[in-house]
Amino acid sequence: MDYLKCILKESLRLHPPVPLSVPRKTRVFINVWAIQRDPKLWDRPEEFIPERFINNPVDFIGQNFKFIPFGVVEYVLANLLCWFDWRLPTINAQGEDLDMTEVNALTAFRKNPLYLVPILYSS
Repeated sequence: MDYLKCILKESLRLHPPVPLSVPRKTRVFINVWAIQRDPKLWDRPEEFIPERFINNPVDFIGQNFKFIPFGVVEYVLANLLCWFDWRLPTINAQGEDLDMTEVNALTAFRKNPLYLVPILYSS
């Protein structure tokens, strides 16, 4: 679970669901995407490195402006990973074949949807 938390934090850092944040009762827009990819704050900011969150006090609660999260999804994700194996719909497809291009808009989303096939896990 500890490493899963690191993966979630790194995923939310690289791909924030809301790249622009608007604090309540203000007209200030916070560019979350730019903060979470700032090389002054992050070593190799464009790379997916979950290990950067091992023994790192930055957490989901949003008290550190270096990492501005959207929410906690760790238990849902842990259950999906526990109960299912996942594969790409194409038999010969590999993880390297995924197109991770994002569309720049008020909310962040993938340019091409991700389709996975769940297979019930049985030990």
